[in-house]
Amino acid sequence: MIIPKLHYISEGDSPKQHLANIQKACNSGAELVQLHLNNVSEKKVLKIATAAREMTSHFQTRLIIDNQYKIAKAIKADGVHLNANDVCPTLVRKQLYSWQMVGATAHTLEDCEHVVSKTVDYVYLSPFKNVATTNISSETLGLQGFEAIVDELSTETPILGYGRITTDDVHAILKTGISGVAVSEAITQNFDLIKIFHQLLNASSTAEMRHFFKPS
Repeated sequence: MIIPKLHYISEGDSPKQHLANIQKACNSGAELVQLHLNNVSEKKVLKIATAAREMTSHFQTRLIIDNQYKIAKAIKADGVHLNANDVCPTLVRKQLYSWQMVGATAHTLEDCEHVVSKTVDYVYLSPFKNVATTNISSETLGLQGFEAIVDELSTETPILGYGRITTDDVHAILKTGISGVAVSEAITQNFDLIKIFHQLLNASSTAEMRHFFKPS
C-alpha cells in the first residue's frame, strides 16, 4: 500500500466548513484528506463523512476518517486515523475491510514502537511545533526529535511529521528521514500550497494529471 506523502487534515468552524475545505483541497490536487471533526455527534459525523466520501470519490482522492472507525467502514472510506488514546489499531483492523488503511498518532519513541508493532500503515509523529489541540504532556519534537526517533525506530512504516508544518520546513524535515507531512493550518489558509508541498515532497505524479470525462 502506497501512502501519499502529503495528508491534509480538515479544519473549520463548523462541520459544513470542514466539508467546504475538503472540497477546496480536492480541487487543489490533494491525494489524501482526513476528516477531523471534534465535539460533533456520531450522527452528524456520519452525515458529513458520507458527503465527504461522495466528494472525494469524484476527485479520486483518498478519505481518512479521524477516530470513528465504524463510520469509516460504513461509508467505505479509505481508512481511519487513531489518536494516542483511541482503541487499539489491531482491534480496529479486524473491524474494517481488508483494503482500508489504519494510521495512528505518536508523540514519543515508545508511542511509535507501540503502534508500529500493531502493524499500522503509517504514523503521524507529533508535534513538530506547538499545536493548540495537542496533548499538553507532549513535548515539541522539532528536527532533532524527529531525527532521533526515526533513527532509533528503523522501520519501513511511513512516518509523517505533523504540527504547524509550513512549506519552509519540508526540506529540513525530509533530511531527518521522515517520509512526508500531515498539514492542517497552512493549507487551510492557502489551498494553493498543496501544489508547492507536492513539489517539495516530490510527492505526486498525479499533481500534474487531470482526468477529463467526455460525454458519450
